[in-house]
Amino acid sequence: MIDWLRRAPPSTITLGDRELPLVVRHLQRATRLTMRLAPDGSEVRVTVPRWVSATDAAAFARSRQGWLQQQLARVPRHAPPVPGGTLLLRGAALPIDWHPAHPRSVRLTDDAVRCGGPADTLALRLARWLGAEAERLLTADLAHYCARAGVPVPALRLSRAQRRWGSCSTGGTVRINWRLVQAPDQVRRSVVAHEVAHLLHFDHSPAFHAALHRLYDGDLPAADAWLKAHGRTLYAAFG
Repeated sequence: MIDWLRRAPPSTITLGDRELPLVVRHLQRATRLTMRLAPDGSEVRVTVPRWVSATDAAAFARSRQGWLQQQLARVPRHAPPVPGGTLLLRGAALPIDWHPAHPRSVRLTDDAVRCGGPADTLALRLARWLGAEAERLLTADLAHYCARAGVPVPALRLSRAQRRWGSCSTGGTVRINWRLVQAPDQVRRSVVAHEVAHLLHFDHSPAFHAALHRLYDGDLPAADAWLKAHGRTLYAAFG
């Protein structure tokens, strides 16, 4: 049976002094109601079986407002990079050395990120530069783990997903969330190793986990723990 997804008309939910969109999704394979807050705190998402009404789904969410407020309090406020601020790169908060006299293009120095140009386009240019850094690093990571796995290097796509750090399609394309360029190297690489292990085993079977532990040359529990504890912070600068 082909699964299908239907969205109910949007409504809102009040959490403290904020009013967020409440998005209800009807999923045929769902057997219970589940609820999540978007990683950037922009909306509340409720997934329900197809026979559950949007009204009941909204009531379910509002009955758990206390839990949602706790989750929302953990989400870092959106804080775009500004002159004199910092930029996260590979686990380090680097000072942003901006001055109108500096070249417009972003350049990494020994201890800072340096650039010039208009201040009002600084965040956009830094995001583009981070994206290019992400592609460079992830391309090398993917080649490294594919060599260890003994498989051809698949196509790499940068993802802007709101919840998933990585994915691997049945066609072999690997997608990695570009925001991981802000995380420590071992965290970013653990996600790439995870997706390469899926090239060997397209499931989460014991064989998959054995392959992942064989491929990843680091502390996997520590990398997973870092993502669980700090993953949401990677959405603060660019959403």
